[in-house]
Amino acid sequence: MLRFAGTSAPGYVRRVLSEGRAAGAILFRDNLTGPGQAKALAGRLRRGSAGPALVMVDQEGGDVRILPWAPPDRSQPAQAAAGTVREDAEAAARALRASNVTVSLAPVGDVASVPGAALAGRAFSTDFQAAADAMAESVRGWRAGRVAPAAKHFPGLGGAVTNTDDGPATIERTAAQIRSQDLLPFRAAIDAGVPLVMAGHALYPALDPERIASQSRPIIQGLLRDELGYDGVVITDSTEAAAVQALTGVQEAALRNVRAGVDIVLTTGRGSYIQVYRALLAEARRDPAFRARVRESAERVVALQRSLR
Repeated sequence: MLRFAGTSAPGYVRRVLSEGRAAGAILFRDNLTGPGQAKALAGRLRRGSAGPALVMVDQEGGDVRILPWAPPDRSQPAQAAAGTVREDAEAAARALRASNVTVSLAPVGDVASVPGAALAGRAFSTDFQAAADAMAESVRGWRAGRVAPAAKHFPGLGGAVTNTDDGPATIERTAAQIRSQDLLPFRAAIDAGVPLVMAGHALYPALDPERIASQSRPIIQGLLRDELGYDGVVITDSTEAAAVQALTGVQEAALRNVRAGVDIVLTTGRGSYIQVYRALLAEARRDPAFRARVRESAERVVALQRSLR
């Protein structure tokens, strides 16, 4: 996924999408001026692509809304408190679809497990089962409105006091705690048919002492795919997050992502797309096993694109 500056798609973005060299584009508030312009821009991105392109935004609710004129007006905690999780998600999905947006990077499945948890204000609940129930309702609502939701940030950032956008985070939860508690919202989302899962960038020593989640084969392939049985699209959180940049540049991060079992590398920085694309292409040409891994991901992404026509 690529990011671009400005309120119209640059020529290189149109070329990349028309040639099928990226899954799509992510939009931020600086790309948008209002409902009409947003609909036209997203429509051009989709129509001019080989896929058609995925067009995604962060639309959790409350203050976390790239389209501020679209639902959900309530934050995720407020949705859960009001008992409107499913209807808020469906209303948001219908508004996004009307604007030609096809993917929402929501809902948040993280549940605070430590004092001062960085994402506590964006979670449905402080209770794992209540959060799981809300995740399932949210996924059903988004899907009913024909927008693909992404459950994030696998396997759960509720034990982090630092947002990985801002710095490295290590989550000292035991493997038993993660499996019996943190994974409940993600299990519920998967059971509800969530088409995307976003891999977070925290380190979980109990699961993999060496690699952050988005770069960890034991977490992506082992836990998410093999243990939970998830066969949908896995996307990373932003590759420009400070937790990633503290370890490596975007090229090496992308290679590690794909080796771990990730399908889409989310790039949000200036010039990141072409660096990542060239690194992945070179490795796929060099290594047949990596090439097969890329093809496996491509099949999942193309299937998602076609389901959202």
